[in-house]
Amino acid sequence: MRHINERYVRETFDDAGVLRDFRLEYPDNFNFAYDIADEIALQDPDRPALVWCNPEGEEHRFTFADIKYWTDKTANVLAEQGIGKGDHVMVILRRHYQFWFVICALHKLGAVVIPVTFMLKDEDLSYRLQKSRAKALICTDVGDISEVAVRVAPECSDLKTLMLVAAGGGGLALLDGQAGMPSDPTFGSVLSGAEGLLKLRISEQQQADGWLDFNKEVSAAPSEFTRHETAVRDPFIMYFSSGTTGHPKMVLHDGAYALAHTLTAKHWHNVRSDGGLHYVIADTGWGKAVWGKLYGQWVMEACVLAYDFDRFVPADILSLLERYRVTTLCCPPTMYRFLVNTGLENYDLSALEYSTTAGEALNPDLFDSWLAGTGVRLMEGFGQTETPLLVCNTTNMTPKPGSMGMPSPLFTVEVHDEDGKQCPPGKVGEVVVRLGAAGGAAESTLALTSPEQGGTIGADELYVAAPENAHPNGIMMEYMYNAEKTAAACKDGWYHTGDEAWVDEDGYYWYVGRNDDVIKSAGYRIGPFEVESVLIKHPAVAECAVTGVPDPIRTAAVKATIVLAEGFEASDDLTAELQTYVKKETAPYKYPRVINYVEELPKTVNGKIRRIAIRTADYA
Repeated sequence: MRHINERYVRETFDDAGVLRDFRLEYPDNFNFAYDIADEIALQDPDRPALVWCNPEGEEHRFTFADIKYWTDKTANVLAEQGIGKGDHVMVILRRHYQFWFVICALHKLGAVVIPVTFMLKDEDLSYRLQKSRAKALICTDVGDISEVAVRVAPECSDLKTLMLVAAGGGGLALLDGQAGMPSDPTFGSVLSGAEGLLKLRISEQQQADGWLDFNKEVSAAPSEFTRHETAVRDPFIMYFSSGTTGHPKMVLHDGAYALAHTLTAKHWHNVRSDGGLHYVIADTGWGKAVWGKLYGQWVMEACVLAYDFDRFVPADILSLLERYRVTTLCCPPTMYRFLVNTGLENYDLSALEYSTTAGEALNPDLFDSWLAGTGVRLMEGFGQTETPLLVCNTTNMTPKPGSMGMPSPLFTVEVHDEDGKQCPPGKVGEVVVRLGAAGGAAESTLALTSPEQGGTIGADELYVAAPENAHPNGIMMEYMYNAEKTAAACKDGWYHTGDEAWVDEDGYYWYVGRNDDVIKSAGYRIGPFEVESVLIKHPAVAECAVTGVPDPIRTAAVKATIVLAEGFEASDDLTAELQTYVKKETAPYKYPRVINYVEELPKTVNGKIRRIAIRTADYA
């Protein structure tokens, strides 16, 4: 390990080994693909970078030298298609290994990567392609998203290039139709290893539809690629956020976003660089993928695991953790609960050293169950599409079950009331992040010592300092093409997250909910999580989501949408029992006046419960 992260990070710790200060410093031409991925490939070519597999039994193991080789070939193909600095390229690649080739290649070209989910329908994809002014679309042939793209492409005047990745598996090609990880000799084993890479080809019909064959073009491309000129503050990656009202916003980040996730991997995920394997359950269409499958992990020279599945099956994930000896794991609380309920005792998880969670608030009972089953604590964190990790339990901290932890030392984070004043302990307010240099950017431009050479960096390589009015490292540049919403979120020197929390006397943050999730009932402000935390402890409740429902007297009443545990049936008696249970366990005004029993809760592809879907139906 070459400790590349130390070139860009300045950090200090207290006497207990808890991180107290974390600063980023970098040259103005820093580029993650060249200065991290390629640097490791050149200096430590055999270091493991990515272990990839799918339910069909296909497996590939990539060193950093492999990543550079395929990334350079991909960059040559994309450049040949006229893609260059500043061009917007939409990427829909599920969990395919080609995603890593594509994203690094686009970073090398200085293009703006726009990852989106494969679950989009015609209207969704058309909106995103048109709104982002995407010049190219690189898409999977798994599922029906490529058919959606063909239908909407004529509506998108900026779209010039369509490239299709023949992936074949993705959990949809199992001949026996069973879950698990079979080694099918007619599919998985044939495609495994170096000889199977990019082996599949698209059909003649797909070519007639206007698709270029990504696998074919990249296989034939030259592997020599010369570094292009890019700047760290150039537009780098963009995500469509999940809005509560209206169309999703386009969240634009610059190249410092990649480095900001060093803290994520080093001090929250606690990845092990030598001999470790880190796994985050996330589709590449969502920001959590680059949080946990790319940027910070590779800055730390660690290897990541990718499992290219279609549907989350807890038993499959547990088998995966056992089979690959995963050392660090991150997924949403809902997924951890499914893993616990499947039976941890039936799997060898002895390699697991560290577990983290985000995406939803963590119920204390789940913390206890995971600890009892694995001997590993769940270390919670909080961030957004617009940010890196904002609040977390870093290594050597003592977590309080259910608390998000403390603010990341990369930022100045506070909880403010409606008047913009900092809330005292115990009072609920909005989580905000200070803008400008004080928020974590380098405070001055200094000549520093080059860690790898032991000399002084030349004048043309001085580390940059952010202006006082700049966004801190990792905080979004803007909502692209939406100055009004950008101004609403970034005002009075603070970025407003729209999430509510309170801080205890020890400085730990406790999540309450989104501004729109908080239920305002008869003058009370009720966070859904605090009611869910009570309900989930009842033996009849397998899952639940708490929302507000219109009420003529209270404005809104508390509603619980519940998936029952096995052996329980919905009834008026059970409803009354659950309501009484909540009244006894928390303040009586929080109890759910409405309870609805369902077979399953609406979720994102990453397993996060979508309260907005329930709320939208109730208010329609």
